[in-house]
Amino acid sequence: MRLRDYIALGWDQLRRRMVVTLLCTMGIAIGSAAIIVALAFGESIAHYARVQMNSFLKMDEITVYGDGSASPGGSGADAGGMTEQKIDVIRQLPHVRSAAVFQPVDYASFIVDGTKRGSLQLTGAELGKLEEFGYELGQGSFSDQDNAIVVTYSAMYDLYDTRLDMLKSGQEGANPGGGEKRQRIAYPLYQKQLTLSVYTGESNGAARFEAFPVRVVGVLKKPDGAAGYEGQKIGYISLGLAERIEQAKRSGSGAAAGNSDTQLVIKVDDPSNVAQVEKWIQKLGLRTQSNIRYQEETNAQFKIIRFIFGGAGLFILFVASISIIVAMTMSTYQRRRQIGIMKVLGANLAQIRNMFVVESALLGFIGGCFGILFSYWVIWSINIVLQRFADSEEILFIEPWILALGLFFALLTGVLSGIYPAIKASRTDALTAIKRE
Repeated sequence: MRLRDYIALGWDQLRRRMVVTLLCTMGIAIGSAAIIVALAFGESIAHYARVQMNSFLKMDEITVYGDGSASPGGSGADAGGMTEQKIDVIRQLPHVRSAAVFQPVDYASFIVDGTKRGSLQLTGAELGKLEEFGYELGQGSFSDQDNAIVVTYSAMYDLYDTRLDMLKSGQEGANPGGGEKRQRIAYPLYQKQLTLSVYTGESNGAARFEAFPVRVVGVLKKPDGAAGYEGQKIGYISLGLAERIEQAKRSGSGAAAGNSDTQLVIKVDDPSNVAQVEKWIQKLGLRTQSNIRYQEETNAQFKIIRFIFGGAGLFILFVASISIIVAMTMSTYQRRRQIGIMKVLGANLAQIRNMFVVESALLGFIGGCFGILFSYWVIWSINIVLQRFADSEEILFIEPWILALGLFFALLTGVLSGIYPAIKASRTDALTAIKRE
């Protein structure tokens, strides 16, 4: 007999016992749907967590530190120094998508249009590479010009107008130096000329500041769901300007050359390769830091959730398999005459067994198909609830491999459940079965 013949015989028997077929199919459908939904929950939540963690913690980034004995561009004989040669080696490592130098400078006040004052945390950076590290512009473009600066959206808030102080000082009884709180204002900075004022030391007991003119070539995009004034007020300047500011500070204070705060930020092609890239960098005598451990902890927690829900689905399939065994065993008693006639006509034991195994496999396959439809309905319903009551986007989804796995378990349940009835049917004595009928 061919497989097509087995399927035809099995389908005919399932149609004859419609009520039993529906009950067995329902049990398998619920079990396979439970497995699919459980795995979909785990994968969807894990994916959502990875996206959120990568958005806030930058899971695919590594921060590299030297020991301050050398700065990029210097000779850096010490093995722990951040040298240009080591940076070039790191950029050539496998899985490294991009690498950029960031150099924290200092806080600086600035004046714009002669009357508006504010402050920024200055950071030297390769401005042309900021986009590769997830920085999005709301205005302007990234430029590597030496006098360019890119500011965060919040830098346009909390400025104050010096003319208001002058007006207050001219009023009768006004005391501008008496600690009165200044009125803060918002002011556009895009394409404005800023004059940065950086503290460089003291001279004759008085603080000395040096001015550095820059032009705002870009304003970073405001984070979603945040007010404009929230967040750090950061100004990203070119590495050349950052170095000039550091030289001015060193000349004023008499400090030695070198910047121990210089960092190399690396973008890796996939978070799973972060650990390996870190090992390679550490062999260069440099320190590294990443947030990959948070992802490992999260994955471990989600594995527990998957096992719990998956175990529940397997238990339901186990219960469904018992119902199939009972139904197929009863079918062997009801079809003893048929089995006896088939044996008399020359059917061997293998053919009898195969007939019952294929029939139970059909039950599993049909139940698995209904389980897929049921799981889609469950996931769709949950997404509707999340969108309506939690004001959330659709976050639950089902990967194709999850559907295949759910259908496989349903089919496997059917096949395994049909083995015992198939063996029992094959051992039926033909003459006794015919006489009893």
